[in-house]
Amino acid sequence: MTLPDSTKLIYVMGPSGAGKDSLLGYARERVGAQVMFAHRYITRAVADGENHIALSHDEFASRLSYGLFAMHWESLGLRYGIGIELDAWLARGMPVVVNGSRQHAESALERYPQARFVHIDAAPSVLAARLARRGREDARQIEARLARRPAFELPSHARVVRIDNSGLLSEAGLQLLDILSGK
Repeated sequence: MTLPDSTKLIYVMGPSGAGKDSLLGYARERVGAQVMFAHRYITRAVADGENHIALSHDEFASRLSYGLFAMHWESLGLRYGIGIELDAWLARGMPVVVNGSRQHAESALERYPQARFVHIDAAPSVLAARLARRGREDARQIEARLARRPAFELPSHARVVRIDNSGLLSEAGLQLLDILSGK
């Protein structure tokens, strides 16, 4: 198999509530089959607006033991994986979008050194409101989540674009579409 062309990998990340799933959905509806959107495998039931495949912890461990993840990580007691189909798509020259993790970004950069990273963020008040609407955490948990927000930094050679998604989805969505089209 040909080695993956990591220049075609777009690694999207950002804090909970930044609107990554909404932006990815916006882009996906508009680019069609020109871009592949990698599924995330998560040990959590599917929630509104989230595009992932739910796995039990045993199913996840089994797939991991067989080497079926190109990337994987843990966060807040959940396990996340990106399937090895990612490498097959990249090897065939297809652009691929991954909904990744800020904490795993440096590992992704090591494996895919030419990847483009897109950091989606929003104002703290917007994040808090979105997290509250999502309903997975109470007000105290949301406050604690926002307070422990880690600083995000990648090495200087990483190609990082930042999108503020505090306003209209269409504004941030157009920025993401520009990135997907190579602008």
